[in-house]
Amino acid sequence: MERSQVITMHNLTRHYAMGEEIVKALDGVDLEFLKNDYAAIMGPSGSGKSTLMNIIGCLDTPTSGTYILNGQNVAEMDDNELAQVRNREIGFVFQTFNLLPRINCLRNVELPLIYAGIDPEERQERATEALNRVGLGDRITHKPTELSGGQIQRVAIARALINNPSIILADEPTGNLDTATSHDIMEIFSELSKAGNTIILITHEEDIALCTRRIIRLRDGRIESDQKR
Repeated sequence: MERSQVITMHNLTRHYAMGEEIVKALDGVDLEFLKNDYAAIMGPSGSGKSTLMNIIGCLDTPTSGTYILNGQNVAEMDDNELAQVRNREIGFVFQTFNLLPRINCLRNVELPLIYAGIDPEERQERATEALNRVGLGDRITHKPTELSGGQIQRVAIARALINNPSIILADEPTGNLDTATSHDIMEIFSELSKAGNTIILITHEEDIALCTRRIIRLRDGRIESDQKR
């Protein structure tokens, strides 16, 4: 079966004015991601990888070029439509986890559904299912302070899954974890991609990138290489 295109970017640029100088954070990027791609974006500091991640996540807009997300031209969306895309189509996972320490895992995972106005019974059911998917069904009443670093990141992944997004964006998701725990987290991402999610992560760690099925390397705002494995 042919896999559907989730992301298409053509001649994408993002330029910033720094005084009288124009910084070309992205300088003509062409990229496509298909359903259940599992890709790492790598590059030295200043290569444009964070800018690219922000544009993919609809947190920033390109200076020029086209970005088609699930068949929609992102440039034609207003602020409300972009907010809906961020909430429904994209799940974010961060190096620093961004969980609330005073509430338990279930409530942390429920948060996006609270903002979306979902009723409490459905919220609890969906949050429990998401925690089960990442192997934390027995930790739903624990607070983040009662968990290991790897378990906390699993909670963050469960929260990213709660709206069943087509894309999961992970920014250095293993940066605060030991090697064994990092590879456990990467295995969770692998299973999620097999289940249909498109997984795109930023990492500076070569061994973590090698856990994915595609490595995209940026340099000076351009694609240096795009290797599928």
